[in-house]
Amino acid sequence: MLDINLIRENPQLVKDGLIAKRAEPELVDKFLELDKDWRDLNKKFDDLRAEQRKLGKEGKEKAVKIKSELKETEEKLNETGKLREEILRRMPNLPLSSVIIGRDENENKTIKEVGGKPEIKNPKDYFTLAQELDLIDTERAAKVSGSRFGYLKGGAALLEFALIDLAIKTLTKEGFTPIIPPVMINEKSMKGMGYMEKTGDEIYYLPKDNLYLVGTSEQSIVPMHQDEIFSTNDLPKRYVSFSACFRREAGSYGKDTKGILRVHQFNKLEMISFVEPNKSEEEHKFLLSMEEKLMQALKLPYRVLDICSGDLGDPAAAKYDIEVWMPGEGKYRETHSTSNTTDFQARRLNIKHKDNQGKIKFVHILNGTAFSERPILAILENYQTEKGTVAIPKILQDYLGFKEIARK
Repeated sequence: MLDINLIRENPQLVKDGLIAKRAEPELVDKFLELDKDWRDLNKKFDDLRAEQRKLGKEGKEKAVKIKSELKETEEKLNETGKLREEILRRMPNLPLSSVIIGRDENENKTIKEVGGKPEIKNPKDYFTLAQELDLIDTERAAKVSGSRFGYLKGGAALLEFALIDLAIKTLTKEGFTPIIPPVMINEKSMKGMGYMEKTGDEIYYLPKDNLYLVGTSEQSIVPMHQDEIFSTNDLPKRYVSFSACFRREAGSYGKDTKGILRVHQFNKLEMISFVEPNKSEEEHKFLLSMEEKLMQALKLPYRVLDICSGDLGDPAAAKYDIEVWMPGEGKYRETHSTSNTTDFQARRLNIKHKDNQGKIKFVHILNGTAFSERPILAILENYQTEKGTVAIPKILQDYLGFKEIARK
């Protein structure tokens, strides 16, 4: 959530930030009105308590009246505080000053393009190749689970294990701690991540258990440190987390219905960093460099996008995407993203650090994709051969023990 003092002291700055993210600037005025009422009620409650403590036995009649007033004031205070909190939680994180002001994905900026696009005669899309090589089965998955599910088989499944191995070996050398988290989390943890207010329809909920399925393992890793205080020596704290992820894809009706580009369940390796506030922009570039290092190791052509304000999710103050070239489709597709959420999630989950001067501040939290299953699809398209096979990227060949995927 946002810093309450920032809203009080510079409401126009906050309004401008909300407008840039296509949020409701009137939330600021609603919050300030409730905040004033809440503070007035707090003062009234404290004054009544002080007056109550001063009364002796001779003031029984007045004590009864004060007790009644205290109860009424406390009820109003709790109700106002709840409304105030709800308004505060509806405000997204503000974009950093370096972020492009834009309305939607059409105003994102390409920073660079890396790698040459392969010259393939009559390239096939990944799903056609996968059907021919018996690598992906959505038909049987539909019988078992419904639409937007798939089985990864044979060489495709082995490619996933190879990508996980590559990422773990690469990132542990950079100080990331590997971790496998729970994929069901409680309401406090999910609310603390800042996704429920705007994209709650995407989240799977188990009402009988009051648990939520994560859409990315960031949602279970960040709350792991709620109500904790890091020392400066603990930071940066970096994790690389492997988990299954679950998304309803509620807003994607009619999009990418063929294949497994957009599914309800997939596996992903995610990077999560906890850093000192003055180092989060530097850490953001570092996470991007790790994503690029992994893509360059696979020799896949890609581009990096600087995401504009209107295309940022609620928790993100800045974001980069990596999109890989898909020759079979003739377009770029997103494979990675990395976001700086500054102190937005840390405030919600009360995650702080104590600096060398003994001052306690909220940490900044960042996340970034190491690998999802989409690079598998990019490998199929970019490494397809004229004889109908798929070559294996050289860096994965030792792990897999073979150099191409062919028809059985």
